[in-house]
Amino acid sequence: MTDISEADDFDNGADYDPFDVAPVRLTVDLSALTDNWRDMARRSGNARTAAVVKADAYGLGLEDCGTALYEAGARDFFVAVPQEGATLRTYAPDARIYVLSGIWPGQEEFFFDRDLVPVLASEEQLAFWMSVIADRDDHPCALQVDTGFNRLGLSLDEALALAEDVSRPASFSPVLVMSHLHSGDNPSSPLSRVQLEAFQRVAGAFEGIEASLSASAGIFLGPEYHFDLTRPGIAVYGGEAVNGMPPLKPVAKAEARIIQIREAAAGSTVSYGATHQLSRNSRLAVVSAGYADGYLRSLAGSGVPLRAGGTPGAFGFVGNTRVPVLGRVTMDMVIFDVTDVPEGDVRVGDYIELFGPNIPLDEAARAGGTIGYELLTSLGLRHERRYIDASD
Repeated sequence: MTDISEADDFDNGADYDPFDVAPVRLTVDLSALTDNWRDMARRSGNARTAAVVKADAYGLGLEDCGTALYEAGARDFFVAVPQEGATLRTYAPDARIYVLSGIWPGQEEFFFDRDLVPVLASEEQLAFWMSVIADRDDHPCALQVDTGFNRLGLSLDEALALAEDVSRPASFSPVLVMSHLHSGDNPSSPLSRVQLEAFQRVAGAFEGIEASLSASAGIFLGPEYHFDLTRPGIAVYGGEAVNGMPPLKPVAKAEARIIQIREAAAGSTVSYGATHQLSRNSRLAVVSAGYADGYLRSLAGSGVPLRAGGTPGAFGFVGNTRVPVLGRVTMDMVIFDVTDVPEGDVRVGDYIELFGPNIPLDEAARAGGTIGYELLTSLGLRHERRYIDASD
């Protein structure tokens, strides 16, 4: 049995790069990120292409990802909350930044000072905005219309009535009308066509105002869905946008350091609840990652409801070998079976890839009964991060 204090490259008194010894670390390939955005821009045809950077750029870092996308040419951005917009404004000085959660009383000066564009998604937000801009110069806004999602947005009838309302203030200046597809990731769904036809009515009623319907999945449905502005998100970050379609370039690689490699006898059990019993003498690698780092408990190799249904648990990658998770994932640690890795190819202090180029993001997510979005946005604060680009 060995532990990390015996690893050749661990020197308690030496200077070191924190990334090289971090318990958990995340590598973000900004070149892949911007290549994916350009790919989605190409697929968007004549439509302009925004970048969606909400949720801290899908967990990968708003500052670095936002800057890279801005330098790649993005000039329209979507964030979820105004604080994200304020952060992004520092790195994208002349971009148009849309705030998807809209605006509430008390936030107006925050929006005005940072030139943020609220996406108005309800009659209440619309009424408030009308009162705010009645006595001041024009400030742009966007309108969200619900075309069948039943999430956010004015109803179709409300939107069409607003388009015909001649009494609205002259200072009311929407620059975008938008909606969102609920089944765009399923190309065979007839419901996207229903939403498209509803949105075409809205876009026609707001003549002269730009329109946007498609996020990542909708872009793949073709030019009819593109309108004036597309809004790719998950595809830019290397996740699957459409069921059954391979993702673009992987952007994120999450790794955890091996704390200990231990020998365990056949018949002994692994992790909480003794839910996994070893069928052979095994070598186990204990690594510094757990559900506190966003490596979900449902990724466990046993002892969670998904495994009872026969779904295999997650795999990691080390020594050019895929290695399974054994037993339950705990708060700060996961145990991998490295018995089949040649002994010289894995040692204490090495890193096991949790997801990345060898363990696709969405494969890992499916093992946990979820989607790539959740794994990315669940990344904990303990990951030491490194951003690389073509010059590195």
